[in-house]
Amino acid sequence: MSDNEVNKFVESEANRRRTFAIISHPDAGKTTLTEKLLLYSGMIRTAGMVRGRKTGKKAASDWMAMEQERGISITASAMQFEYKDRIINVLDTPGHQDFSEDTYRTLTAADSAIMVIDAAKGVETQTRKLFKVCAMHKIPVLTFINKMDLPARDPFELLEELENVLGIKASPKNWPLGSGKQFIGTADCETREITLFEKAQKTGADIVAAKKISFEEARNDKDIKSDLFSQLEYELDLIAEAGNRFNTDDFLSGDITQVFFGSALTNFGLEPFFDSFIDTAPAPRAREIIMPDGERKELDPVSENFSAFVFKIQANMDPKHRDSMAFARVCSGKFERDLLVNHERLGKKIRVSRSLRMNAGERETADVAFPGDILGLINPGVFSIGDTISVDGGFIFKPLPQFSPEVVARIRPKDIGKRKSFDKGLLQLGTEGAIQVLSTVGSGHTETVVAAVGKLQFEVLQDRMRRDYQVETILEPLPYEHGAWIVGPETGFKKPSRALLATDTSGRLVGLFYTEREKDFAAEQNPGFQFLNFSN
Repeated sequence: MSDNEVNKFVESEANRRRTFAIISHPDAGKTTLTEKLLLYSGMIRTAGMVRGRKTGKKAASDWMAMEQERGISITASAMQFEYKDRIINVLDTPGHQDFSEDTYRTLTAADSAIMVIDAAKGVETQTRKLFKVCAMHKIPVLTFINKMDLPARDPFELLEELENVLGIKASPKNWPLGSGKQFIGTADCETREITLFEKAQKTGADIVAAKKISFEEARNDKDIKSDLFSQLEYELDLIAEAGNRFNTDDFLSGDITQVFFGSALTNFGLEPFFDSFIDTAPAPRAREIIMPDGERKELDPVSENFSAFVFKIQANMDPKHRDSMAFARVCSGKFERDLLVNHERLGKKIRVSRSLRMNAGERETADVAFPGDILGLINPGVFSIGDTISVDGGFIFKPLPQFSPEVVARIRPKDIGKRKSFDKGLLQLGTEGAIQVLSTVGSGHTETVVAAVGKLQFEVLQDRMRRDYQVETILEPLPYEHGAWIVGPETGFKKPSRALLATDTSGRLVGLFYTEREKDFAAEQNPGFQFLNFSN
């Protein structure tokens, strides 16, 4: 093929891609929504409810044993499948705040986000935090207001809360016909076409049957009570008169969110949402790169050769091989297996011969990939979070942040004979970025401590050490709740008496403090040093 033909082919494939993350507060229905997207795409024939543990069914996106037992998402997962001639790359992220660091990094690999809101609870704490990350990175957001089949707040009240709390204009694409037990359908806010849903015997397990009728047909439809129709007519008139008009440019710049109502549990409203999403969500766009002299440029996804960055490391996804996997977001060009690329951090060329396509915990060989795709790269210790690889070399993508510790603990194996397996496990799990492995300095002897953003990460650490490395561990929490990377001269630092100093795996100095005030006091006493709450 000529260069022009290759570019046209890459452009065609890139335009088919929709790469997005799903964000929400815990229990808003994020993982269930992901499961239903698999159902409607034909990837699974029957949806296994997240809470349906007694049936033995598990959410397809939750591959880790601890996730399946608890019914929560602990680590971000990547899946690729086709939906109505579009290639979907979905990044299912943990909702729990203790895993927010994983979520933040995963969002950098997305071109858009679906924000799931509980119709009874509205905008919750973790939703606000994750939305701020999307706003900071100018990631377009579509909103799915879930659980309309249960008692719900007034839809106008929910829209108002989106605008007041998140500071973004809300434009409803559809509108609920009823709520709770009376939730029977949705109406398109522009065409006023109404979609009525039929309740299935196995609620939510199969694709829901639906019929579409015009607004005038609905006026006399026996399945719609007159009071429900009157209320719908009034509310649609109000939206037409005073609602926010959807504008694509405003959406892409993050100034407006398109809002949908439905129920991921019953599947009511899902297909209209998915159909609208694949048309509204953006295809891969240009990404910012940093040149050696610090100049920042835009990298075109089509005309430039292959490039990607690593946003996640995951060990032991395949129990048979016990390997480490690097998740890389393709940003430009066409990838072909066995491609020779520049590894910017290592300053050398490497051959990418073991490339995989992921579907949660399942994997298959990826011979080719295009902008927007997520590649799984077998990692024999050469990849770290934030690494840039490219055919041309000479640039990096923006570094990914690492957040300062909020919980710290000593950890050791119960059986000293398991020390080798313990050290291997700690090293591998540390490279994933969920925990930080630190070595204390300045005391009589050096010891290893682990640090994280949330306590639940320690439970995951111990669980995975037991399952993946067959090592039972003893964890002793330490009283440090505030940490910072300390940057400055090699000498002259005045350490507060209760603080603990340590180095991370890159040799950077980390200060651990009991309270925020102690950290601030240490900064005051050391004006020649910087205290960083996050590090690249």
